[in-house]
Amino acid sequence: MYFIGYDIGSSSVKGSLLHAETNSILASSQHPQTEMPMIAHQPGWAEQHPEEWWTAIVRVTKSILQQSSAKPDEIEAIGISYQMHGLVLIDQNLEVLRPSIIWCDSRAVDIGTRAFDQLGHDYCLQSLLNSPGNFTAAKLAWVAENEPHIYERVYKAMLPGDYIATRLTDTPNTTWSGLSEGVFYNFQIEDLSTELMSYFQFDQDLIPDIVPTFGHQSNLSGKAARELGLKEGTKVTYRAGDQPNNAFSLNVLQPGELAATAGTSGVIYGISDRLDNDPASRVNAFAHVNHDSSNRRIGILLCINGTGILNAWAKRNLKADNYPEMNNLANQTPIGSEGLVVLPFGNGAERVLENKNIGAHFHGLEFNLHSAAHVYRAIQEGIACSLKYGTDIMKEMNMHPRVIRAGHSNMFLSKLFREAVANLTQATIELYDTDGSEGAARGAGIGAGYYDFQSAFEGLKVMSHIEPESRLSQQYQDTYERWLKALERHI
Repeated sequence: MYFIGYDIGSSSVKGSLLHAETNSILASSQHPQTEMPMIAHQPGWAEQHPEEWWTAIVRVTKSILQQSSAKPDEIEAIGISYQMHGLVLIDQNLEVLRPSIIWCDSRAVDIGTRAFDQLGHDYCLQSLLNSPGNFTAAKLAWVAENEPHIYERVYKAMLPGDYIATRLTDTPNTTWSGLSEGVFYNFQIEDLSTELMSYFQFDQDLIPDIVPTFGHQSNLSGKAARELGLKEGTKVTYRAGDQPNNAFSLNVLQPGELAATAGTSGVIYGISDRLDNDPASRVNAFAHVNHDSSNRRIGILLCINGTGILNAWAKRNLKADNYPEMNNLANQTPIGSEGLVVLPFGNGAERVLENKNIGAHFHGLEFNLHSAAHVYRAIQEGIACSLKYGTDIMKEMNMHPRVIRAGHSNMFLSKLFREAVANLTQATIELYDTDGSEGAARGAGIGAGYYDFQSAFEGLKVMSHIEPESRLSQQYQDTYERWLKALERHI
């Protein structure tokens, strides 16, 4: 018996095949190998064609089947992880009406800010746990205001993972966890926010049917099965946004536990059993994968949009051959990058900056001193300083990072980056050999009833610990103080 997990990111799609009995990954694949393109018709906009996600899923599925000896009828269930906060609109034929407005698109900031003021800060923070900000509900309102010819044809409004599940099964549905990511969910009544729906004049029929995060959600259609090379009727049994799923893949399920990731965006995500909120909505609260009314589990999410995408920009424009080369060069320069400071905020409005879009900035660049190596180091330090800035906000919500779990992937492959994050946050970093697609496969196993939460993670082992070091911490603190002074010039 096998389980497939898909992780639909904004950079690429990854798939993993999990052998149920041994709880081990037999095959994995990623497509494309380079970053998936984003469409930006205007500054601050970011769109992708959902068809590109589907094409990648087809290629990934065929690749992992070719790598393994698994037969289609031995695959018991499918799990889905997906980029959060995006908007996909379909018509009654389940056809996509426009490109997806994805997570880092900033066009709906003003709409969300107006809603925050007019619905009332107290209502939004206490019931939604967030400002409507730049989340899915505000993006849907933008379409209603600016593209009424499209809005009038909308049958269902969905998150990216809901669309992929629909493409797999021809059955539109969503989860309460997903609706909380879109800021449609009222935590006080554990139901759809009728106040928000009424304010935006959304018809409740736009919301797909609700299915559990873990459990039988729907079945693979004949058409999708033929495209993928799988068996018709295969169950979809798990779905979660990428950051809740990343935490889940690291067995972060209980209050006080924290996870991190540093892909296109950088995230620290902690679990609380309290309905806390940040008054400025700089960090956000959503229903975690194991949240229910009798077992409250709230994911507190700090997100820095400009993380791996900034590193990729540097690689592309400074003509580095690969990321290991960049990391090696960065390690040859001293802590603090000899005064060069990078603010990594060039990927849309940043929640942590109260939805300001200040752009990326390089401070203190000296032509006779700084090289590409300094730039590579200053980028990694700037991203780590941004995470430090956000974790200080999380502390105001009673989240105190002591141990942060992360997958050994993306920017956490860099020794410098791991060292910087540990010393700036004063938390131990635990690295694990896992990723979002593996987590989605394990989630499918739980949803299918094969695993419980304990047995699903029996094979998860710590690869390494990175501890803060007193001899380095002050140097990183000095770096942070310079970084903070640079930031204060722009906010």
